[in-house]
Amino acid sequence: MAKDRTQGEDFIGPLKRLLLAILLLCLLGIFLVWRIDSPRVERFRAQVVDKVVPSFDWAMAPATGAVDLFRDFQSYQRILEQNAELRRELQQMKAWKEAALQLEQENARLLDLNNVRLDPRLTFVTGVVLADSGSPFRQSVLLNIGARDGIVDGWAAMDGIGLVGRIAGVGQSTSRVILLSDSSSRIPALIQPSGQTALIVGDNTIAPYIDFLENDDKVRPGDRVVSSGDGGVFPSGLLIGQVATDPGGRLRVRLAADYERLEFLRVLRDHGQDRPQNHGGIVRPSNLPSDPLPEEPPTPSEAQDG
Repeated sequence: MAKDRTQGEDFIGPLKRLLLAILLLCLLGIFLVWRIDSPRVERFRAQVVDKVVPSFDWAMAPATGAVDLFRDFQSYQRILEQNAELRRELQQMKAWKEAALQLEQENARLLDLNNVRLDPRLTFVTGVVLADSGSPFRQSVLLNIGARDGIVDGWAAMDGIGLVGRIAGVGQSTSRVILLSDSSSRIPALIQPSGQTALIVGDNTIAPYIDFLENDDKVRPGDRVVSSGDGGVFPSGLLIGQVATDPGGRLRVRLAADYERLEFLRVLRDHGQDRPQNHGGIVRPSNLPSDPLPEEPPTPSEAQDG
């Protein structure tokens, strides 16, 4: 048995060498054929390619698939990189968008402050809101203007559209504004177009209620509410808001001022109006000479004595 195995190995070795030699000769012949520059050889090569290559599509399919897979992987990798870059750019754009919106809102509020029509006798000082001390028991904000700017207790404060509150506490460089929503706020108001007078009472909500209304039937939701000027609390004609009703049917005021974005407030300088001290001056100017009083007719006893 050992002898037969040795004979088989001796037979396979020369056969391998022979096949290797034939393969090398074939490769060498193909190389030489493909390197010869001759019209006849070129036509021969073309005929070989036409006959052999189309029938070898099945053999090229794995290589073609591998190449396509590699290209797809490279393309997918580039897409991932582009996606990550676009995400970063989108995040930056969101930040720029937020900054642009804030600037737009700030610009709109400043434009509103410049465009609100007020009594030409009223001047104003614009301040920046430093802090908001809003709480369930007190609604107020702090401004960066105070006594050095001529601020006085009781003056009205507005944003770009409507009345916000009144000055209640003045320091050298700061002042506090009590908002209309504060529970201590009481504002005499006039409801248009009905002309009803009322009192706007704060209750620490965004919509203070209307109290002491003369006739509820003449007031409708959406009616304009302005300050009446009664009692000299505020100048008349300052916009407060619009009439609205709560779920319980109670009349309230939807404030015109944007309490969620109080950044700039306009404090109105209201030095009051000169009130006549001499009651006679109401009927007659004091600089005109007064007429003499008419003489009373004599009594009958005085006539008899005369």
